[in-house]
Amino acid sequence: MREWLQGFLQIVAGAAETGAAVVIAAGMAKALWDFATRNLRGRCSGHGTAMGRLKLGYALSLALELLIGADILKSAVSPTWADLGQLAAIVGIRTVLNYFLLFEMRVLTKEEGRAGD
Repeated sequence: MREWLQGFLQIVAGAAETGAAVVIAAGMAKALWDFATRNLRGRCSGHGTAMGRLKLGYALSLALELLIGADILKSAVSPTWADLGQLAAIVGIRTVLNYFLLFEMRVLTKEEGRAGD
């Protein structure tokens, strides 16, 4: 039973990692497409660039959350103390990255709101 559960969790964790890669790729493609179409039309503005950064930021934030979930799933079945320490370090680093990413996105959103006034 334990082997089956561990195999299942590894598959789900792999799917979460794949999902994170897809989200990052889609966010990058969307941001690059928006930036390129604005520049080719000669209508690139600070607002448009900021909106592209926000879209990419949301994609990166979602991807970080998916990767944290994948790491938790990987160590869910009979972890060792070393596994738990490594998981805590990885989750801590990714959580801090996500916090500052979301902080930057909030600041950018507020600046865009003031620019629109």
